[in-house]
Amino acid sequence: MDFDQLATFLEVVKQRSFSRAGQTVFRSQSAVSAQIRQLELEYGERLLDRSAKSVRLTPAGEVFHEYAGRMIALRQESLRAVADRGANPRGVLLIGANEATCLYVLPDIFAEYHRMYPSVRISVFRNFSRKILEHVEEGRVDVGIVTVPVKAPRLRVHVIFRDQIVLMVAPSNPLARQKTVRVRDIAGQPLIFPRTGHTRKLLDKMFRPYRNRLTVSMELASVGMIKRFVAAGLGVSLISASFAREEERAGEVKLIEIEGLNAWRELGLIYRRDRTLPRAASAFIELARQPSAVRGTAARSGDSGSMKQMSPPAR
Repeated sequence: MDFDQLATFLEVVKQRSFSRAGQTVFRSQSAVSAQIRQLELEYGERLLDRSAKSVRLTPAGEVFHEYAGRMIALRQESLRAVADRGANPRGVLLIGANEATCLYVLPDIFAEYHRMYPSVRISVFRNFSRKILEHVEEGRVDVGIVTVPVKAPRLRVHVIFRDQIVLMVAPSNPLARQKTVRVRDIAGQPLIFPRTGHTRKLLDKMFRPYRNRLTVSMELASVGMIKRFVAAGLGVSLISASFAREEERAGEVKLIEIEGLNAWRELGLIYRRDRTLPRAASAFIELARQPSAVRGTAARSGDSGSMKQMSPPAR
């Protein structure tokens, strides 16, 4: 058994297909099948049930799958630990964050981190917060940045970013002339919703009393797309204020506070409590926790296991 076989096995399980796994690991289907057969011969058990439609784990395969993931993670950790023996961080920083965080929160801190530690390569796992939590808990990434609060007793959490949720409209929209706006007035507008995430949950809750007269004109997966379509006058949406400051300064959109809505987006930096982090990750955490590191309404807190949401500042 070698690590290449383990990686192939994990990819077959993930893709539920030998052919799709082969495309991912750049091997022919027959080569993938040969690697799985070698594993099954070594362990003396069938690990995968093959069918015409999909591939599934056998009971023995389910047991082996857990160990295979741990062995791959341990190998990565050992490689980083050896690379970590020098005076300065080097190797790879494995970090998880969603798309909006990558676009609007991390660029400045990544630039400063790269300036300080040019020998470290940054590898970003981009996904939703729940997936990032899973990867941090499983040791697949060193550090994650997720929307808080979350319940994760095994994780240490530091709030590094805080931003008010506001209404975003086109300058030509009649609401753009107002300093504040009521929820019921927003409900009469064509709405552009994000498909998932923190803001989508807030929108669903906020407009529940008005659902009989709502017009949802679009559901989009990207914050960038939402901003472009709002600027084009195709609807209004809610957004973290700092995510659209450049468009507001350019006169492309108008940001308006919502009466009676005290809503904030908070991002927390997470990592395992019981794991010794490589120096590359420890250096990133130290930098990210500095008050000047992350833009936005950057409220700071100490680490928190229970992830209590911070109260908004008094107005």
